[in-house]
Amino acid sequence: MNKIGLIHILGIIFAALIIVFVSSAYIVYQPEQAIVLQFGEPVRVVREAGLKFKVPFVQNVVFYDSRLLNLDPPAQEVVLNDKKRLDVDSFTRYKIIDPLKFYKTVRTENQARGKLAEIVNSSLRKVLGKVTLTELLSEKRTKIMSDISATVKKDAEAIGVSVADVRIRRADLPIEVMQAINDRMKTERQRDAKEFRAKGQQQAQNIRATADKEATIIVAEAEKNAQITRGEGDKQAVQLWNKTVGQDVAFYDFYRSLDAYRKSLSDDDTSLVLSPDSEFFKFFNNSMEKR
Repeated sequence: MNKIGLIHILGIIFAALIIVFVSSAYIVYQPEQAIVLQFGEPVRVVREAGLKFKVPFVQNVVFYDSRLLNLDPPAQEVVLNDKKRLDVDSFTRYKIIDPLKFYKTVRTENQARGKLAEIVNSSLRKVLGKVTLTELLSEKRTKIMSDISATVKKDAEAIGVSVADVRIRRADLPIEVMQAINDRMKTERQRDAKEFRAKGQQQAQNIRATADKEATIIVAEAEKNAQITRGEGDKQAVQLWNKTVGQDVAFYDFYRSLDAYRKSLSDDDTSLVLSPDSEFFKFFNNSMEKR
């Protein structure tokens, strides 16, 4: 065998050794755990980090995360014991503690997330279906969440998962329910406003009626008092005139004649057709005779 052939053979052997080494060696990192499978059946569980070896071409390795993981499923609708519907948004923290059981039940982490989401949703419906909205919003909320976590932890153990915590991030009424509540509240407020407005109008009418009644009474009393006062004044005037006439009849006759002249001749357009010896002009006639 010549030198070139030997080198070629050694090269093939070296390449085969490298392929065998690469096929048999694998690395488990710190946040991982692994299961070694032989023809699809679990052989051993590897939890320690580092460089590990397996039988090449016969065995393969499946890796799982060993850290605390988060599950954030979509919000779901839950019916409470008092028939109230809520959109519950929850989140879960979990950890794969039994890789062998995990592999036998759910195989992959994606399938595990789906299964765990089903467990959480079922537990939420089971526990929340026994409580009312008032209890959920009261100090009993802590006990309710503890019951949910306990139920989820028990069911999650069947797939090799340990649940650290389950929390409800938000619990809202469905949009259509909130809209119906808002419409009902709006209707109730409108009805209350109409009642208050009707009561206000009735009170205003009562106040106006009372005010009109009092005003009528006041005006009547004022007119009555005015008539009485006017009558007393006329009485006093008549008494004064009678007294004056009794004292000087000629002066009274003269005063009344002057008053008649003033009223009759006050208008420039007044025209009188009288006899010269009329009684109306007796004081004028007396005045002319004296001259």
